[in-house]
Amino acid sequence: MGNCWGSGSSDTDATTHVYSSTNLPTTPGTSNNCSNNMESSVTSSISNSRSQFSVSVSEIVEEEVPDGQILETSNLKVFTFAELKAATKNFNTLLGEGGFGKVYKGWLDERTLTPSKVGFGMIVAIKKLKQESVQGFEEWQSEVNFLGRLSHPNLVKLLGYCWEDKELLLVYEFMQKGSLENHLFRRNPSVEPLSWETRLKIINGAARGLAFLHFSEKVIFRDFKASNLLLDGHYNAKISDFGLAKLGPSGGDSHVTTRVMGTYGYAAPEYIATGHLYVKSDVYGFGVLLLEIMTGLRALDTKRPDGQQNLVDWLKPTLSHKRKFKTFMDARIEGQYSSKAATQTAELTLKCLEHDPKNRPSMKQVVEALERIESLNKERPKESSKSGSIHSSTTPRHRQQSSSQRPQFHSRQHGT
Repeated sequence: MGNCWGSGSSDTDATTHVYSSTNLPTTPGTSNNCSNNMESSVTSSISNSRSQFSVSVSEIVEEEVPDGQILETSNLKVFTFAELKAATKNFNTLLGEGGFGKVYKGWLDERTLTPSKVGFGMIVAIKKLKQESVQGFEEWQSEVNFLGRLSHPNLVKLLGYCWEDKELLLVYEFMQKGSLENHLFRRNPSVEPLSWETRLKIINGAARGLAFLHFSEKVIFRDFKASNLLLDGHYNAKISDFGLAKLGPSGGDSHVTTRVMGTYGYAAPEYIATGHLYVKSDVYGFGVLLLEIMTGLRALDTKRPDGQQNLVDWLKPTLSHKRKFKTFMDARIEGQYSSKAATQTAELTLKCLEHDPKNRPSMKQVVEALERIESLNKERPKESSKSGSIHSSTTPRHRQQSSSQRPQFHSRQHGT
């Protein structure tokens, strides 16, 4: 589905998923005129759903969940289309657009969540589904089911939804800084690039959010990447876009099998090769993002020279050489990091990118490692890295491929 206020991704798995049905209607709010395709999709999904997600969550709902909460029932507000039309002033201010549809800026009263005047109350981001998008409906349903019951400081907050006739909308908190992708790969010389300290803060928050999803192996995010990380006004990271999220394996199984969906450059090799999705398939995607954080380069860029277009294939062999970290670190942050912090980040990245998912760390272990790295970076004196980096080579940094051009599995679009 993609994120709400930067660039994201769209189009979901065409296979039947099993989702939570808690508080999700099986018919539109005020009409029975929804298409037969939608009603059929909901009926099959809902009928299977009341068992898997609900039972799975009930096993841990009474346990202490680090920093987050798993709700027994959804607390989402059900909006009318008229309310959201009023909140957006007839969908007047466009924030973004993608495969799912368009995202508009709206205003709601903070207490009642009713429409308010522009400049009063709180800003929200409202996604409006393209009516012809059946796959978008499945993503809409997934967002409601997962974000309606999962709450964590590093997950974007879904406030409510609307399903009225053929109109499907989602209402989110507004994230002032947009996506990490927009900041990390921006090449405006008049804008200060993200500092190493801020990058560590962002990646730490992302790790905590992903660790929460993996708690007791309940949710696999499946599309972890820079465009699906949103930033608030203080650069706190929140994971967005649950359109491809799936429940993890149960009953002693090591994986779930599904049609391959996601984004080239981020997807784990075992998932691409077999369709087998492990909890630690997400860890591989996290390792790719770590590499992007260190280098400031995209995971996939067909405008880079041959042999350098896939970031992991290009730089993974270098990560194990402690004395070579200066050659791949982003030149724009030279002097901001300690050599030990950079080396340990490279080592952690290498572990996350292990070919065999069994050899990758858990996200809980990743969080612990990143906390140590963050402490090291604060305690150690910063060192200048004047030696040649990959950015002083012939790689055309300013010509990197835009995300909308990035090839993706099954035409999962990059946008709203």
